[in-house]
Amino acid sequence: MEKKSTKIGYLIALAVVVVLMVVAKVTNDGSGFVGTIWSLLPPIIAIALALISKEVYSSLFIGVLCASLLATNFNIWEGIKGVMFGKYGDDGVGGIVTSADFAILVFLVILGIIVDLMNKAGGSAAFGRWAKKRVKSRAGAQLMSMALGILIFVDDYFNCLTVGAVMRPVTESHKISRAKLAYVIDATAAPVCMLAPVSSWAAAISSYAQFKSITGIQSFIAQIPYNYYCILTLVMIIVISLLNIDYGPMLTHEYNAQVKDDLFTTEHRPFAGDDKYEEGNKKSSVWDLILPVVVLIAACIIGMLDNGGYFDAEGEFFHDFIGAFGNTSAGTALCIGGLIALLFTFVYYWLRGLISFSKSMESIQNGFSQMLAPILILCLAWALCATIRYGLNFGEYIGGVMSGAKGLANFLPAIVFVVACLVAFATGTSWGTIGIMVPLVAAIFNPDNPGTNIQLLYIGLAASCAGGVCGDHLSPISDTTIMASAGAHCYHLNHVSTQIPYGVTVAAVSFVMFIVAGFVQNWIICLIIGIVLMIAVLLVIKAIVAKKHAGIFEEMKKADTALRNA
Repeated sequence: MEKKSTKIGYLIALAVVVVLMVVAKVTNDGSGFVGTIWSLLPPIIAIALALISKEVYSSLFIGVLCASLLATNFNIWEGIKGVMFGKYGDDGVGGIVTSADFAILVFLVILGIIVDLMNKAGGSAAFGRWAKKRVKSRAGAQLMSMALGILIFVDDYFNCLTVGAVMRPVTESHKISRAKLAYVIDATAAPVCMLAPVSSWAAAISSYAQFKSITGIQSFIAQIPYNYYCILTLVMIIVISLLNIDYGPMLTHEYNAQVKDDLFTTEHRPFAGDDKYEEGNKKSSVWDLILPVVVLIAACIIGMLDNGGYFDAEGEFFHDFIGAFGNTSAGTALCIGGLIALLFTFVYYWLRGLISFSKSMESIQNGFSQMLAPILILCLAWALCATIRYGLNFGEYIGGVMSGAKGLANFLPAIVFVVACLVAFATGTSWGTIGIMVPLVAAIFNPDNPGTNIQLLYIGLAASCAGGVCGDHLSPISDTTIMASAGAHCYHLNHVSTQIPYGVTVAAVSFVMFIVAGFVQNWIICLIIGIVLMIAVLLVIKAIVAKKHAGIFEEMKKADTALRNA
């Protein structure tokens, strides 16, 4: 908040927050704020303050404090306790996180240590040299990042951090901005997991949509071709990479990266000094990065299956594969898998003579310090989410809103999509949003009831999932948005501001497609229409932006040509 205008805007916003809280207290009849429209206020406050001040920590803290005060009906002492130690429902908020959340934090630190080890041993530099010889263009680097994101489909947290660690040196060599890398990472994290029948997401959603006539996994698979936001997001990455389409704040970041050799645009460097790719032993090879990553992926997948009971189910060695993902605790499994990969990496580099014992021990402290910023943001975001869901019972309010839309059956998927987008954007959680919306859709289009249109059930489920991912994708307080920023080593609010125009573009096309699907109800026809419409919209945007910023694109083209010829 260096600028005077920003400070003034922030002070005005704080004054408005105080006024709103006073209005809430004065107008309430003593019944409290649980399950009311006031449950929307805390996330709106946190998001607005973050966008105005460009500072996340205080904005999230104020949002949590307001949520705790509303949840305790303005019992100030209980509200402060709620921020620091309180519990709502089964999940703790404030300074206390659940064991599953704590495991995610440990996994963040472990991955930070592994990445620092890769840098010190020269694995990252070796991979960068290898990729530079084979990836000849900016489009190739972006598509390679996307391909890696698709390969790591089992969990979005794991996806964000691993893709970022591997692809940073590659994208840097082609002068791709950190904001663009963060977008590609984020766009191939939750959307890919949502389209994969074998993932932690598929298993969780299947458990929400169980019927007598249809199994949960059947419901999940049937909704995939109607999940327009996730599918069209992947289409968008391919099109903007191949056709070099950039617009909104992202255009500024890409221009600065290509022409001015500035990957960050703003003065913020949350991971300054952590990308020394050329440090380390010069005899390192590409396998010194690939092997630790492969072990990490394999160990995490096996950990998720084992944690879910796949190898130990009443004496049966091989049990329900999908069910194992449904029963697993992703945080715990990732933590165990990460620890195995970390030990492997230590021993492997020692045996290879790439790094000394004392030098490798420095990575423990470095890895932890690199992850302090995302850990703090995650804790505050989780606290806000838990308070809204359990303290203010946000789902009760949304359920009441949706109950009035039952008469609009053919338009309901589009309505569900919009509501899910808003809920996920406000709460920063796609899982929580889907947990609210899918049961509502399942109740409205229950296939066990006579005369139910089964296709509308699938489209409605897809709208719930797509809306949850969309809102989560765009939300500044989303954990996956935070982790994508961390994975790309991008300043968090830079990632948010550059991603929103891209996400809104896909969301607009998806909204139109859910209206079309509500009437056509044929996934092949609708999917073809959706892909064609998405490409057409991007071509129109390219034509408009190219005409408006002809000089900028000409400079970027010259810079790209010079880089290829270098």
